[in-house]
Amino acid sequence: MKMRTRLLLTSLVLLTAGFYWLVDWIVRDVRMHYFITMEESLVDTSVVLAEQLADQVSNGVVEPDESFTAAFERAGRRRLYALIYDHVKTNMNLRVVVVNLDEEVLYDSRGELAVGEEYRWRDTRLTLKGEYGARASYEIKGDLDSFHFYIAAPIMVEGEIVGAVTVGKPVRSIAPFMKQARKRLVFSSVIAFAAILLMLVPVSVWIIQPVRALTDYARAIRDGQAAKRPRLGHGGEMSELADAFEEMRDALEGRQYVEEYVQALTHEMKGPLAAIRGAAELLEENMEPGQRKRFLDNIRAESDRLHGLVDRMLTLAALEKRKGLVQVETVDVGGWINDVADSLAPVARSRRIEIRRNVPEGLALRGEYFLLRQALANLLRNAIDFSPDDSAVELVVRKESGIVFIEVLDCGSGIPDYAPERIFERFYSLPRPATGKKGSGLGLNFVRETARLHGGDVRISNRPGGGVCASLFIPVEG
Repeated sequence: MKMRTRLLLTSLVLLTAGFYWLVDWIVRDVRMHYFITMEESLVDTSVVLAEQLADQVSNGVVEPDESFTAAFERAGRRRLYALIYDHVKTNMNLRVVVVNLDEEVLYDSRGELAVGEEYRWRDTRLTLKGEYGARASYEIKGDLDSFHFYIAAPIMVEGEIVGAVTVGKPVRSIAPFMKQARKRLVFSSVIAFAAILLMLVPVSVWIIQPVRALTDYARAIRDGQAAKRPRLGHGGEMSELADAFEEMRDALEGRQYVEEYVQALTHEMKGPLAAIRGAAELLEENMEPGQRKRFLDNIRAESDRLHGLVDRMLTLAALEKRKGLVQVETVDVGGWINDVADSLAPVARSRRIEIRRNVPEGLALRGEYFLLRQALANLLRNAIDFSPDDSAVELVVRKESGIVFIEVLDCGSGIPDYAPERIFERFYSLPRPATGKKGSGLGLNFVRETARLHGGDVRISNRPGGGVCASLFIPVEG
């Protein structure tokens, strides 16, 4: 299972459980506050009725008069139309029971209890003892609609309790409000839950993106690609992990780099060393001065070749180890092209090869001039070496989509069919048509590394009409 899927599923489970608990807790709390509000209003009602009944006490006995009982009878028959928010109240559902000190019924607004019948409930019993009397119970066992709250208040005359009045109200009277509140709460919670889920998608991408970047980076290291360290900020765990990958890559590349270079250098040195050894052995024999001079010249030439090979390898090795540019400056492309072309003009004239230039004015880029000059010189020197006498080499520069393209075109025989895949290998070189000699095989590697450091690349291909097109492209700002 992918980490993103695992993260989303875990978040979904945790959010679902968390929202369920939160909504359930809030619903319970809201219901409790409805009950508290209901109880508080019953307390007020019972106290008012107790004070009213205190005026209807004769010889220490509560005697609810006709005005009191008639008022409740009329209120019970009255049809109401009270629009309370979205709920319409159509009748009064308040019950009043009056008892004496012996807990005998003196009045029941519903008429369910006869006068003189015992009323032994917690609300009146505690109230007659001078305590707070309240109860919540079913009038019909198991019937939720019959669940009532009762609050009693003492009827007092001159500080003495002579009876009690209890006021009851069914919970169903506030059930519509609780149901509506719960419905709105659940609806709001679902909307919030959905919004958070939608937010989880970009959040998961934000969390997983560094992991994906590190995964791609690790695969690039595995495949030997020249990938850059992903930008993951500074100081975080992902940044530290990226640094660890970078250190591991440097260590692995260092070992492989040394091994490859030792093997390649050993292979390339065999030829010159064999030639030097052969010439030295022949010099031990008696020979004419002219022959001796020719062998000595061969030894010097092969020594120079070895020296140049080592120098180029050291230069390329230093370039390949670089992580970025050092001496960055603004490079005038026209001046750069002319400088390289002018430096190789004598070589081209010796074979009657014309160097043509097609460079727009006012073009500039940011880079290291020394590296760019050497890279272009390598491409132009190759073009001259592989061009026939009495021909032309063309330098074409253009800018497209923020990229500067420098094309070096020659009129030679082109790249053989077996060579395109190998021309960027170290020490691989094709024989020059004019001399039959090969180069060091390091020039194109230098060009490619220079392009990489500048964020570009180099491509070499055969031209449809004959010859080769070497294209160096480098991105520019603006």
